[in-house]
Formats: sequence, C-alpha cells, structure tokens
Amino acid sequence: MNLKQFKELQSFLASPKNIVIIGHRNPDGDAIGASLALSHYLKKKGHYPTVVVPNEYPNFLHWLPGSNNTYRFDWQNSQSQRAIKKSDIIFLLDFNALHRVGHDMQNTLEAYENDFVLIDHHQQPDEFKYMFSDPEICSTCQMVYHFIEIMEDIDLIDADIATCLYTGIMTDTGSFRFRSTTSLTHRIVADLIDKGAENDKIHSNVYDSNSYERLQLLGKALSNLKVFPEYRTAYITISDDEKKSYNFVKGDTEGFVNYALSVTGIFLAAIFIEDKEQRIIKISFRSKGSFSVNKLARENFNGGGHHNAAGGKSTLSMDETIKKFISLLPKNKLDLVNSYEA
Repeated sequence: MNLKQFKELQSFLASPKNIVIIGHRNPDGDAIGASLALSHYLKKKGHYPTVVVPNEYPNFLHWLPGSNNTYRFDWQNSQSQRAIKKSDIIFLLDFNALHRVGHDMQNTLEAYENDFVLIDHHQQPDEFKYMFSDPEICSTCQMVYHFIEIMEDIDLIDADIATCLYTGIMTDTGSFRFRSTTSLTHRIVADLIDKGAENDKIHSNVYDSNSYERLQLLGKALSNLKVFPEYRTAYITISDDEKKSYNFVKGDTEGFVNYALSVTGIFLAAIFIEDKEQRIIKISFRSKGSFSVNKLARENFNGGGHHNAAGGKSTLSMDETIKKFISLLPKNKLDLVNSYEA
C-alpha cells in the first residue's frame, strides 16, 4: 500500500462505515484470526464490521472472540448477501485472488460496485484499489498488526484483538518454527502477550483439542505414508471412505502433511485428500530450503501459496493424481536433493 493509497483509505475510514471482512474458502487460523481481529479493531473505531466466511472452518477455531458473530456464505447466504450489498467497502484477508473464495461467492464479489482492500501475504496477488501485500511477512495476522500500527492505533489492541492475532501468527508459522518467523515477528508476539494474549491457553485450544476419531484418522494417514528417499520426497493419501470411517469433520487433517516433512532427509512433502463432493483431490505441499512448492503447485496443480507452503487441487482420480505427482519428481531431482542442508 503506497502512501497515497493509505492516506486515501485513512480519509475514507475517518467516518463510520459499513464494512465486510472476507477470508478465503476453507479458512484457517490466519484467515479467521485476521478477520476477527480486524473486525474488533474497526468496531472500536466506530465502524460497523461484518465477517463473512465462504464456508465452515475448523472447530478448534470456534472459541476465538467474535467467532459466533460470523456469517457463512454457503449456509447463511441471504444474510451474507445483504451485508455485502449494504457495505461501503470490503476487506479481503489472507488470499490473493477472488477465485479463492469459491465460485458462487466470487460471482457476488465480482458484481460488487464499491472498493476492495487487500491485506495478504501470498505471492502474485491480483490488483485491487487498496493493497497491502508482502509475501515476506509470515502471516496476514502480522500484516493486520502492521495495518493497525500504520493507522497509529496500536493502543487500541486489547486482549480480544491480541488473542486473534496471536492465533493466526502461531498457526501460520507452525508455532513459530518456519523460516518466515523473524525477530520482528517475535517482538510483535511479545507485544500481543503483553496486551492480553494468553499464549499457553491459545496453543492448548488449537492443538490440544483432538477428538479420538481425529487421532485414529492420523494413524491411518501415517500408515498410508510413502517415502522416495532418492527424491527427498514423501507423501500421504487419505480417501473419502477413510475420512468417513473416522467421522471426519473440517479441520481434522490440519497439519498432517507436516508429519511427512518431519521424516529424516525429506525436503518435499505432500498430502492428497479425496473430496468426492467437490470431485477433486485436495493437495497440500510443504518443503524445506530452496525448493518452491508455490511454483510446483501453480504449474501443475492449479494452486499456489508460499515458497515452502502451498496448496492445489486435481480433478483426476487419486491414482492418476499420484502418478502425475511422481512423474514430476525425476524432473525436479536436482533441485530437490540440493534444496536443503541440515
């Protein structure tokens, strides 16, 4: 966001506005945390914010302050449409293009006549009037912190805002272990703790709330793990029938791909999850070092994301998708084996 854009937006927000805040489809901790934090902040500034999510998000995020006031576009469509139509501006958080919200919601947003504000840390964003985009920042929640800072309102961050921001930063950095976690990130996290974020409680609420069925599904996923040491690659598959066998709910496979990446000597990990309802295979990629899974996902699996963490999808069958993935490994062998030095 250049100075001209910011000053213009700051002037626009000087008086109360109806504002809608939207995260991406299948929202994660960063998308929900950023959306709720921004909503709390804008409400304290005298605005009338509404958070609209494209679809359901994991149960381990429902405890976040303000979560019970969100609208689901797929389920509460009339309320969501009404909020969007009456809004003066829309904030787009944690995604870089309108197609990331799903086809139906994308059509609604493309017909929207007012302006958008993009706050996002993914690569290659689409163009919007107001943009705060930086792929070097670890999370959109950290960017929302910077946005509040630029607005000279750091003192307005209370325990609810701090809790939401801490949650998004924690989840998008793998509990602060990814390379994108800078010393600045840690200083911001320290400030959030000082402002009321209870770090132990937040971590427990997110990571220590497993159902018995989720742990059983994790066991099944690990039994499906395949390793290709010559390519420094490992992958996991989960079929739709396997999900149903363990009473799958949204969010149950969160973080599973990291188990594949944790295998000694593995620099590229993937998880392939069948979704018969959407007729796709959902894919998550993780990598260590210089190998770009963003590039891999963009060029081969209709996806993208970050350098070391990305997602994609395939309309092929599970077997065909796996064959396609495996066929890409020899072409990338040199980059993979030289990607990371322990």
